[in-house]
Amino acid sequence: FRFCRPRSDACNSVASKACRERLRREKLNERFSELSALLEPGRPVKTDKLALLGDAIKVINQLKSESDEYRETNERLLEEIKMLKAEKNELRQEKNVIKNEKEMIEHQLKTLSGAPPPPPPRPPTSHGFIPGLPPVYHTNASKVSVIPSYGFVPMWQYLPVGCGDTSEDHELRPPAA
Repeated sequence: FRFCRPRSDACNSVASKACRERLRREKLNERFSELSALLEPGRPVKTDKLALLGDAIKVINQLKSESDEYRETNERLLEEIKMLKAEKNELRQEKNVIKNEKEMIEHQLKTLSGAPPPPPPRPPTSHGFIPGLPPVYHTNASKVSVIPSYGFVPMWQYLPVGCGDTSEDHELRPPAA
């Protein structure tokens, strides 16, 4: 039974069945040798089919566990990317709010910090220690002392708006008894 005959030969059905079985076994052996070469490249081909199947099962299980780990890592990284994108958007919004506040404060500062009005002209006198300025302790002076370096420039106009508000003074600073 070395040579397989074509199927058209009906008188030798036993020989054709043996031939088919031999071809099937040869294909199985070829597949097992391919599997052995895949599992252990560079080593001689194993002929123990049970050992090959056991090794294949181990490799497949290992690959499945690695695949699951990679999938979990990927999902975790995708969640982290979502969180970082949301945080980035929040920071952008905060940056825009702060930028708008800064521009508004700069605008207010420009409108409020215009050049202060010049001090009123002083009449020339020769009574003080500094020519052209009245003395600090003049006999006819009112109770308000004049300090020569400051003159009569009112300082209340330079106070912030919140300092001039006296509506909450009784709550913040109760009167002394």
